Amino acid sequence: MKSVRWDPIAVGLEEDIGAGDITTKFFVPENLHSSARIVARERAIVAGTETTAEVFRRIDPSIEVSVTRKDGTEIDIGDSVIEIRGRTRSILKAERVALNFLQHLSGIATLTRKFVDAAANEHVKILDTRKTTPGLRALEKAAVVAGGGANHRFGLFDMVMLKDNHLAANDGFDAFAMAVRRFREARPNIQIEIEADSLEQVRVFLEIDGIDVILLDNMKPAQIREAIALGKNKVKFEASGGVTLKNIRQIAATGVDYISIGALTHSPKAIDFSLELTPLAG
Repeated sequence: MKSVRWDPIAVGLEEDIGAGDITTKFFVPENLHSSARIVARERAIVAGTETTAEVFRRIDPSIEVSVTRKDGTEIDIGDSVIEIRGRTRSILKAERVALNFLQHLSGIATLTRKFVDAAANEHVKILDTRKTTPGLRALEKAAVVAGGGANHRFGLFDMVMLKDNHLAANDGFDAFAMAVRRFREARPNIQIEIEADSLEQVRVFLEIDGIDVILLDNMKPAQIREAIALGKNKVKFEASGGVTLKNIRQIAATGVDYISIGALTHSPKAIDFSLELTPLAG
């Protein structure tokens, strides 16, 4: 998972707790201890378990937390994912933020697994995009991997991705081709990908040395096959745009190398989990 300079757990706890949990402070005895478990209310692929466990530890380092279902595991209704033991006030204070992470990240992993299964093609990588929740990109991309997908570039700094607006900003084809060559000479280890929305653009881009991947934007399967035939053994191809669970198998069958899906991170359904608390005697 990519290292970041901010702490989403700290942000989540600060916005939820603020000046203090007034409900727990006035209605839960200070010395009461409890055991608890986080239980799945639906079938899913679990993700974010270590982040969830860390929420409880941040609230109270004395809390005992055990992850019973690791990320990437398929879970069923009633399965216990995390078990907790410690001060009741601390457990309740951490509960909402912990569940928020677990529900959201498991939703991403579950949706990713659905796309991977629907593609039914081990030769195609299912990729995420940069359409992530601000501040949660590293966690969300890790959840995609837990679901069986793979990560596209993390940000603007680790891969060249040339889209239509980048092309519009260049002064003609020759200037653009020269820029690609200059970049390839200066940064030989950085991948260059370019977006094409027509077969004519694919033909043009195949004339430029140094491009690694051509993204086929919103193309039909027949067009994708033709593009792949044009660039066989020259570049890799990525399909993107309009990909659904209903059509991904057809797209995967074209022979494309990658299929990128923004919905993996921007439109997952949260998975239903609940925390079941049991006060301890004594």
